[in-house]
Amino acid sequence: MERRSELGGFLRTRRARLCPEDVGLPDYGGQRRVPGLRREELAQLAGVSAGYYTRLEQGQSPNASDAVLDAVARVLQLDEAERAHLHSLARPKPTSRRRPRPEQLRPGVQILIDSFGSVPALVLGRYSDVLSWNRAAHALIAGHLPFDAPSQPRQRPNICRLVFLDEHTRELYADWRAKARDTVADLRLTAGRYPDDPVLTELIGELTVKSTEFASLWAAHPVHPCVPKHARDFRHPLVGSMTLYNELLELSLADGQRLAVFTAEPGSASAAALQLLADLSAEQETPVRRNTFSSLKRQQ
Repeated sequence: MERRSELGGFLRTRRARLCPEDVGLPDYGGQRRVPGLRREELAQLAGVSAGYYTRLEQGQSPNASDAVLDAVARVLQLDEAERAHLHSLARPKPTSRRRPRPEQLRPGVQILIDSFGSVPALVLGRYSDVLSWNRAAHALIAGHLPFDAPSQPRQRPNICRLVFLDEHTRELYADWRAKARDTVADLRLTAGRYPDDPVLTELIGELTVKSTEFASLWAAHPVHPCVPKHARDFRHPLVGSMTLYNELLELSLADGQRLAVFTAEPGSASAAALQLLADLSAEQETPVRRNTFSSLKRQQ
């Protein structure tokens, strides 16, 4: 990604969502040439010159101080995730442009995943690749894919690709648009932390070309971690509707790797459906069962 354009695009979208009255400025009426705050207005409120802010928005102020960035964030009314993202874009850490080695999972983490039993659990890598999942998580998220796909780096399922390019995943989420927005917002944070990563650049480029919905969301610069504050509704082809909570936990000593666990309200119909799905996936998958899954999917 081009750092300058990313910083400029992010700041322009945040200026555009504010009106003068939102920041205590008088509105003299009339139609503005561009929506939102003008650069000059933002600069005045942040206590910097208009020229300095213009250079910042153009990515020409790599040494901007914390005080200046925090002042800009305050005027733009950024939340904590957006503030951190602004710092990452304005002062990116030096990173290698070399293609990194495939991500690995520590043996202890694999044992942890297996210990969840009937509770769906999986580990996501830096690029939202599924590094490992237990059978319950496989049946919940992607039963139409081979169970051993995460063990083969070139075939690992990628959550971003699944959300935007996979028909099964689109139908799995009752509110697919909300899931899509959350996915892009989380990917934006990752891209801000690793601006020169070639794998991320390829992933974003692929999704932009193949999905107009992704391209539109990406251009809006949504930014927030993919940690749902509420339950999400699923429409599973084998066990029907479920309302599940999805907790994401950062793994220590594993750069960017996260553990995802799916749970349901105890005693609810969703809990019963989730247990039924776990029971169906308890035994080793056979070609017959995979064909049954595909057949049921086509009947929906």
